[in-house]
Amino acid sequence: MTTRAGFVALIGEPNAGKSTLLNRMVGAKVSIVTHKVQTTRARIRGVALEGEAQIVFVDTPGLFRPRRRLDRAMVAAAWTGAADADVVVLLIEAHRGLTPGVDAILGGLRERAGGRRVALAVNKIDRVQAEALLALTKAMNEAYPFEQTFLISAEKGHGVADLRHWLAGAMPDGPWLYPEDQIADLPLRMIASEMTREKLTLRLHQELPYQLTVETESWEERKDGSARIDQVVYVVRDGHKGIVLGKKGETIKSVSQAARAELEEFLGRKVHLFLQVKVRPGWLDEAERFSEMGLDFKDGA
Repeated sequence: MTTRAGFVALIGEPNAGKSTLLNRMVGAKVSIVTHKVQTTRARIRGVALEGEAQIVFVDTPGLFRPRRRLDRAMVAAAWTGAADADVVVLLIEAHRGLTPGVDAILGGLRERAGGRRVALAVNKIDRVQAEALLALTKAMNEAYPFEQTFLISAEKGHGVADLRHWLAGAMPDGPWLYPEDQIADLPLRMIASEMTREKLTLRLHQELPYQLTVETESWEERKDGSARIDQVVYVVRDGHKGIVLGKKGETIKSVSQAARAELEEFLGRKVHLFLQVKVRPGWLDEAERFSEMGLDFKDGA
């Protein structure tokens, strides 16, 4: 029996639903999902099995107009992810349509796709009428020669099986790239950090979530089967530390409880999670932080 395996890059504007689609495809939560844009920093890979095919998803940061070094590195990572993939899937939101941002991505695809197979996935189809959906898919396919177009709802699962089945058939022949039971190539420490960062992003507002990072400092396996996880939340200013801690430590306490509950569900065992908040003014310009997020420091220059 012939096996197939390859890489699929999910690209699109921030908040298009890439992380939700990745999690739906893989069947587990490996990429953080929030209502805020630009939450996916590293090129998180999720692994899905479909028949004899192994599909390795590269969940790229959203493509947007970069302002800071971290932004520039994230955008560079997104295009690198697309260039490294066997198949590219452009995800757009049905209710937003062909925005200037999507138009810019189409221009990037024309320059960089290099003969790669590119499919279109129109997400959140439950938000628009059928006539508008038809007009949008027509306009998109006139703007770019997509090999296939899929109408989906990543959140509800509609149309996702069809997309996964097509992707499985599009993978090149070859041995599987990861063990059968592996769903992501991220170390557990990074997945744990991302889960905590998601809870902080949901709880906090404005710019602060993009000026903090979470690191898992230690991970201790205990004899009773539980795990003790110590994490540090780094912020750039003293004032931010107070915001993260909250009045009488209420904010960090609720974040810790939510992150611990999700970690326990993900790992299937008890977790003891301890969070500290530290001020580190220059973390946004530290090469080491970028490499930990799977980003290239030089790309942000």
